[in-house]
Amino acid sequence: MNEIIRTYSELIRLPTFLERYEYLKLDGLVGKDTFGFDRYLNQIFYKSKEWLSIRDHVIVRDNGCDLGIRDREIHGRILIHHINPLSKEDILSRSDLLLNPEYLISTTKSTHDAIHYGKISKEDVELIVRTKGDTCPWKK
Repeated sequence: MNEIIRTYSELIRLPTFLERYEYLKLDGLVGKDTFGFDRYLNQIFYKSKEWLSIRDHVIVRDNGCDLGIRDREIHGRILIHHINPLSKEDILSRSDLLLNPEYLISTTKSTHDAIHYGKISKEDVELIVRTKGDTCPWKK
């Protein structure tokens, strides 16, 4: 089976959040097992020193921004998304997809969930432009 391998180098050529989201989206199903009974393998991997190190590297490279887009800073927990879905075999064989920054991108939880399950909200796509006093109705 010839599967298309997506890359960070291609992703960053896309200027908008929506274009990057469309490039990455997987249209998976909520509740569908990815690893089944072998889920412990990826849990061990995500606690490894090598993962934690590359995770930090990707966050710095992406400036802590959602999908690496400037001005979309992540102000909460940052997830590192594998651009290409992983399999049990990828973990067991230590595939290049695991730790190569070319196959990783920083995301928020809502963006990560949207990539996997195809549900993106208008708020995720459009940034809210804040103005002074906009959250204080009595100052308007």
